[in-house]
Amino acid sequence: MNAAVSNVLEVRHLTIALPPGGERATAVQNVSFSVGRGEIVCLVGESGSGKSVIAHSVMGLLPQALPVRSGQILLQGEDITHAGAARLRELRATRMSMIFQEPMTALNPVMTCGDQIDEVLREHTKASAAERRDKVLAIVREVLLPEPERIVASYPHQLSGGQRQRIMIAMALVLEPVLLIADEPTTALDVTTQAQILKLVLQLQAQHGTGVLFITHDFGVVAELAHRVAVLRLGDLVEVGNKHEVLQQPRHEYTRMLIGAVPTLKTQARAVNASAPVVLRTQRLAKTYFGGGWFGKRRSVHAAQDVNLEIRRGQTLGIVGESGSGKSTVARCIVRLVDPTGGQVLLGHDDIAMMPSHRLRPLRKRVQIVFQDPYRSLNPRRTVGDALVEGPVNYGLSRNEALERAKKLLAMVRMDSGSMERYPHQFSGGQRQRLCIARALMMEPELLIADEAVSALDVSVQAQVLKLLEEIRERLNLAMLFITHDLRVASQVCDQLAVMSQGKVVEYGPAHQVFGAPQHEYTRALFAAAPGRDFAFGEVA
Repeated sequence: MNAAVSNVLEVRHLTIALPPGGERATAVQNVSFSVGRGEIVCLVGESGSGKSVIAHSVMGLLPQALPVRSGQILLQGEDITHAGAARLRELRATRMSMIFQEPMTALNPVMTCGDQIDEVLREHTKASAAERRDKVLAIVREVLLPEPERIVASYPHQLSGGQRQRIMIAMALVLEPVLLIADEPTTALDVTTQAQILKLVLQLQAQHGTGVLFITHDFGVVAELAHRVAVLRLGDLVEVGNKHEVLQQPRHEYTRMLIGAVPTLKTQARAVNASAPVVLRTQRLAKTYFGGGWFGKRRSVHAAQDVNLEIRRGQTLGIVGESGSGKSTVARCIVRLVDPTGGQVLLGHDDIAMMPSHRLRPLRKRVQIVFQDPYRSLNPRRTVGDALVEGPVNYGLSRNEALERAKKLLAMVRMDSGSMERYPHQFSGGQRQRLCIARALMMEPELLIADEAVSALDVSVQAQVLKLLEEIRERLNLAMLFITHDLRVASQVCDQLAVMSQGKVVEYGPAHQVFGAPQHEYTRALFAAAPGRDFAFGEVA
C-alpha cells in the first residue's frame, strides 16, 4: 500500500500567516507530518504553539485573518488546502470530523442531543426518518451512554460533562469518517471520566480503523493513547517520533523541558509542624441544596456531608475527587460564597459558618481564593493596578500604600511593576493566574484557597505556578487549601490529602500515606484511572 493511500492525512510544509503587527509573522511555519489509517498521532505543545491552528486548518475552519500561505493538506490524497466552502461541507462528518474541547459551547443548547446527531445524517445522507432514528440510537449505544431513548430526548444542560463529550464523539463518528481530530477533549474532565473517554476513543478508533489526530498538553494522555507524537513550539515542529522515543528519549531541548515539567504520582513525606496554630477547622460541615420536584415534592441534594478538615499555618491540605464530589462546594462554604446548612467553619476561634454578613465582612480578608479561570476572575475593563488595590483600599488602606504593596507582590509573583497599567487581555493565561494570586495576597490572608487554579494551564506554565505557590506558602507561612482533580499535581504540593466522593470525605491523612497505600476502594479506583500512571517519563540513559 503506498503512502498516499495508507496515510489518511498528510500535512506538507504547511505555513499559516498571522495578522501583521504581532511578535510573529506566522502561526505555523513549514510543518509536515502524517496520520495513518488506524493510527493515533498526538500533537503536543504549549498554548500558542499552533496545535489548534493546524486542526482548524485541516477542517477548513480558519478565520480569514489566518490564511494558509503555503503547503498542502492531503485528505486521502486530495489536497483540501484551497477547497471551496461547498466541498469542505461535503467532507466534514463524512471523511473528517472534529471533537472540540468544551462540549457545552460546541453543542446547541436549544436542540436535543438526538436532533443534533440526526442533523449530521439529514445533511449528508438520504436515509428516511426511521432509518436515521435507528442510526442515532445505535451510535448512542456505541458510545456507551445509558438509557439511549432518554439521552437522545435530553438537552445538553441535562447531561454531565462526560455524557456531553460522548454526544460529541457520537456526532463525530456517526458517518464513520477516516480522520478524527480531537482538540483537548478531556482537559476539563475529572480523572475517572477522562479515563472512560480515552478508553472509548481507543475502542472506537480500533473498531472503525479511524486515523486520529489528538491534540493535548497532558503527557499522561499522550502516554495512554499515542502511537506517534509530534511536538510544536511557537509554530515550528521540533520533534516527531514514536511514543517511546519522544517520551523516554527526547532529542530536542524543548521536548525535554516539557517532559521535565510533568509532575509524577510519587510523593514524599513532608515535615509538618504539629505545634503550628490551626488556621482553619471544619466540623461536620454540610451543604444541602433544595429544589422543587414533581407534584410539589421537595428534592434535596447533599453536596457536602459531615466534612471535618484541619489546616495549620504553613501547611497545604489537598482535596481531590471527581466532578460533583463536593470539593468546590466545601471551598465556597469556607470562604462563605455559599452559606452552609450545618456544621462549623472555625477560622481561628471565630465560627463563620452562620455568621451574619455585617460581622463576617471584617473577617473576609483572612481567607482569599484563587479560581480556575483567571480571565473570568479579572474585570476586563479595569487595569491590573486597579484590580490589585481594590481590596486593601476597601479595607481602609490608602491608595498609595496599596500601590506600594502591589509592586512588592508583583515582584514576588515574578511580574513587572509595569503590568499595573495593562489590562487582563494583554497577558497570557499563566501570567493572568499569577496576577490573581497577587490579588489574593494583597489582603494578607491567613488562608489561601486554590480551586483548580492550575488545571487549565500548560504543563510548563503549571509547573511554574505550582513552584510559585509553594514558595509563597513557605515565605509567608500561609495555610493553603488546594483543590484539584489532577492527582499528579496533588502529589507534588500537598502535605495532607482529603479524598471526597458524593459529598463525603472517604479518606484523609498524610499525602504520602494516601498515595502510597490508599485504604478506600474509591481512592484506589481514582488512582488507577490516572492516565499514564505506569509510564516512565524522561530521558533514559
